[in-house]
Amino acid sequence: MRARIYQPARNAMQSGTAKTKNWVLDFVPASARSVDPLMGWTSSEDMNAQVRLRFDSREAAETYAKAHGIQYSVTETKPRKANIRPGGYGDNFATNRRGVWTH
Repeated sequence: MRARIYQPARNAMQSGTAKTKNWVLDFVPASARSVDPLMGWTSSEDMNAQVRLRFDSREAAETYAKAHGIQYSVTETKPRKANIRPGGYGDNFATNRRGVWTH
């Protein structure tokens, strides 16, 4: 049984970094998914594919995997630079702008 330990990426629909601080342990699927011929649903016999464990730190996730005899690989994420503007959102509507602001 293999697993992957990683930090999830931020949601593409929002600019915040919620739910990206924790580390996640996902199991690699042991069998391929199949399509039900009658209903067209996708199914799998692998129950570990539904398991997603969250940990506060990378070390905690690695300790859990070692304690339960799970082979794992760690995927490092690139650090993201903060996108903080000095004026913030209110700077879009400032009256002391130097240039003209158009859409």
